[in-house]
Amino acid sequence: MGELLALATEAAGGHHLAAIQLPVSLVMMTPITQALHGRGPLPAAADAGLRVMASAPLHGGELPGMVGQELADLIRPGLTPAQACVLAVASCPGVTNVLLAASGAPHWREAADAVAEPSLAAAKLREITGVLASP
Repeated sequence: MGELLALATEAAGGHHLAAIQLPVSLVMMTPITQALHGRGPLPAAADAGLRVMASAPLHGGELPGMVGQELADLIRPGLTPAQACVLAVASCPGVTNVLLAASGAPHWREAADAVAEPSLAAAKLREITGVLASP
């Protein structure tokens, strides 16, 4: 993050960044696991006063088909696989916004319902990443 801010300052004679965007999902878990340990771009962005926009929370629409109801229920009982994936990303420490595309109003409502859920605790996110990282 320091390097990014230095480059922005060098390029523009001072940085005016308000946010960063990076992929965060249950497939691309590195930012989540790093943030759970207080490392990586998410806490660094928060420390720099930047918003973090998590993109690709559904991994290009592929993730809901890869997540079974058992994993969705581990994340939060009663959610669909898509909602569980979105909630996991929205609950990641340092994430302030979740960016996603939806094919229609029902998908937008499903995503909005997911982010309206109470955030997952860090311990729950650790449990989920541990389950997904195990062979």
